[in-house]
Amino acid sequence: MIETKRHIEKTVLVCYSNRKLQKHFHTYESLYELKLLAEAAGANVVKFFFQENDTFDPRYMIGKGKVIEIANYVQENNIELIIFENELSYTQLRNLEQVIKCKIIDKSNLILDIFATNAKTAQAKLQVELAQLEYLLPRLTKQWTHLSKQYGGIGTKGPGETQIETDRRLIKRRISVLKEKLKKISTQQIIQSDKRKNFIRISIVGYTNSGKSTILNLITKSNVLVENKLFATLDTSTKALYIKESENNNYTKVLISDTVGFIKNLPHHLVESFKSTLSEVVESDILLNVTDISNPNFEEQMAVVKDTLNEINAGNKLIINVFNKIDLLNNRNIIESVKKNYSNAVTISALKKTNIDTLLHEIKKQVFYIKENRKKYYSHNT
Repeated sequence: MIETKRHIEKTVLVCYSNRKLQKHFHTYESLYELKLLAEAAGANVVKFFFQENDTFDPRYMIGKGKVIEIANYVQENNIELIIFENELSYTQLRNLEQVIKCKIIDKSNLILDIFATNAKTAQAKLQVELAQLEYLLPRLTKQWTHLSKQYGGIGTKGPGETQIETDRRLIKRRISVLKEKLKKISTQQIIQSDKRKNFIRISIVGYTNSGKSTILNLITKSNVLVENKLFATLDTSTKALYIKESENNNYTKVLISDTVGFIKNLPHHLVESFKSTLSEVVESDILLNVTDISNPNFEEQMAVVKDTLNEINAGNKLIINVFNKIDLLNNRNIIESVKKNYSNAVTISALKKTNIDTLLHEIKKQVFYIKENRKKYYSHNT
């Protein structure tokens, strides 16, 4: 047996921000989050570069002077990888690589790498491959600039396809196959969903690494993978939660699902690729919106989650706002503030098991509220 170890690349992070649209501290926050993503992929981040300007440079995203500064640093420090926070066009990527003699990727490519590593089920693997191919297709020219046209043999009518045209056609065909396979999985999920219609369904949503899987394990006494890194969970895990009815010894069975985390500037094609996974959110009766309250920018993260929910047509769901990681809070006034400003707010520490009974009580209250409304609906329509 030969032990193989993933090579840890010395990495530099780069971010351009428009100072008219983005506050200064947002740039640092974006770079810090990018650092967490890079480390989740196995990179060793050694340096940040950022540039704030009124307009971006269409040739390089950042200005030529900053490009040369980065190129010099790369050469002097043997940097192996550069990751841009901003999504780069093919032209920008090509121009940057001509000046900076180093592998360069953007945030979308990085997230796809993490997704590919963490995908475990057949559905997740298909979704990741689809997202990778849709990301690659408009950038395909870069992969084949060194190849000339393929010409037909004797008796053919002149030039054949270029290599890039051949590969573009093959990728489009593979994308169609993947979409068809995911459509079949989606159909199977609809059948499974029909079987679950008699149950009240809850989905745990929120920013990535906010503690969603820990909460699922805690309230359902299950053993879903928990890791302190971004996008540790890609596949939806559904568990049963039994809630005791007040007036008797009966229990109401509720289905509760953990889902893939959201993140700022998540590329649209990634949301599209994972819509079949996120369909669980759309079909749920209640959403547990989990937020890491110890993060200084938790309100912005909540805005990202809200925007993503709206994008998948799940923004009008009944939401319980779960503010997690209160054990890491220095300013306890924040707890009182969120209770005032957010409806159905519960503050907990999943790690320390603080206020879990309060969370379960809030879930019970909302579950029986929905049950009562269903009874009224069915009695009115029968």
